[in-house]
Amino acid sequence: MTALKGIHHVTAITSSAEKNYEFFTYVLGMRLVKKTVNQDDIQTYHLFFADDEGSAGTDMTFFDFPGIAKGVHGTNEISKTSFRVPSDAALDYWVQRFDRLEVKHTGMKEQFGKKTLSFVDFDDQQYQLISDENNTGVAAGTPWKKGPVPLEYAITGLGPIHIRIANFDNLKEILEKVLLFKEIDTSGSYHLFEVGEGGNGAQVVVEHNAVLPQARQGFGTVHHTAFRVEDRSVLEEWISRLENFGFQTSGYVDRHFFESLYARVAPQILFEFATDGPGFMGDEPYETLGEKLSLPPFLEPKREQIEQLVRPIHTVRSTIEFDKE
Repeated sequence: MTALKGIHHVTAITSSAEKNYEFFTYVLGMRLVKKTVNQDDIQTYHLFFADDEGSAGTDMTFFDFPGIAKGVHGTNEISKTSFRVPSDAALDYWVQRFDRLEVKHTGMKEQFGKKTLSFVDFDDQQYQLISDENNTGVAAGTPWKKGPVPLEYAITGLGPIHIRIANFDNLKEILEKVLLFKEIDTSGSYHLFEVGEGGNGAQVVVEHNAVLPQARQGFGTVHHTAFRVEDRSVLEEWISRLENFGFQTSGYVDRHFFESLYARVAPQILFEFATDGPGFMGDEPYETLGEKLSLPPFLEPKREQIEQLVRPIHTVRSTIEFDKE
């Protein structure tokens, strides 16, 4: 069986695509590499923020479902998304940056031997930065070269995904027996799993918590997380494997930017398995990624209708010269 390569992307829900764009662009210094719509709900924006080239394993994406209620954090949820930064010194920079920009954070902490910095956005979406100091395993991406953050401190991709779960034993069995993760460390109620080459780009932290009430999905929460597979042939292996283990799956789904499979592995825990390619540069040049409304070919005939449904968001950055501060 071909192992998963690590984390592909995380998709979450925001109350405001506009505020979300501002926060990720001007505060976090991540690059908007695709402005499109939810392929199953065309009135909903789908924004993709990633590294300089939109590399697999670096993108955090958002839906802004109209009228959705605020989510409630609890157990049985993908509870926190991590972003990789190059070093412990980078975290010192981010503490000062967050203080200056009035971003709520916890201050630096340590988990499983890595320095971290947890913070939230305007929706109380939960994030952390994690230091790649002495990290090995899956390579990091390339920071956004023209962004507002000095390159030596900038975000380079996704780090460990955090899951809070009531039935830990069941999820552990699925991670290990079905998805081929290995548990490599524990700390109290927290368990660290990794897959493939390992390291920050291929890890999941599972918190066993049967005390908190059930989480409720809405804005400010994660919708699903995706793991990397090389190509269509490996994706087909995983479709067969999951179905042989008795999971109900989406079967093969063509998302245009990548090819996918979806399966719910625990209550409210939706995993996607996505190919590394084709990627985000098929319909836009590198210089202006994310600046126009991009639609997959099957939605292109509906462009006029879609442009009336979604309000315009100004995302032109190629004309802006950011001061790195």
